[in-house]
Amino acid sequence: MNKSPTPGTTPAERIDARIAELDDWRGEVLTRARELIHRADPDVVEEWKWNVPVWSHDGIVCTGETYKATVKLTFARGASLPDPSGLFTSSLEGKVRRAIDLREGGPLNSRAFVTLVRAAVALNRSAT
Repeated sequence: MNKSPTPGTTPAERIDARIAELDDWRGEVLTRARELIHRADPDVVEEWKWNVPVWSHDGIVCTGETYKATVKLTFARGASLPDPSGLFTSSLEGKVRRAIDLREGGPLNSRAFVTLVRAAVALNRSAT
């Protein structure tokens, strides 16, 4: 169900449309992740690339992909981020990206996620 929301709308409106079209647990998870990303970095920029929500600050912080059984939050430079809480569950063999795969009813450690987003923003800012 990765249909593209209406062209010509703002990225935030496209993200809203994606969440609305999901109309299930995936929309709830994506909404919660979005709220936590904004809590971690009020200056984060919402974008729409590759037909998915993207959150950026001096570079891509993470994307929010939705699949039938998962919501995948992929951190563009995740391999360079500390993850003491073990949030990353996917793309662990990659040299750059890391992802968090969330399944229906699965937990998301809010505090650790906010810390991870802040670390991603700091990493992006250090590269500019």
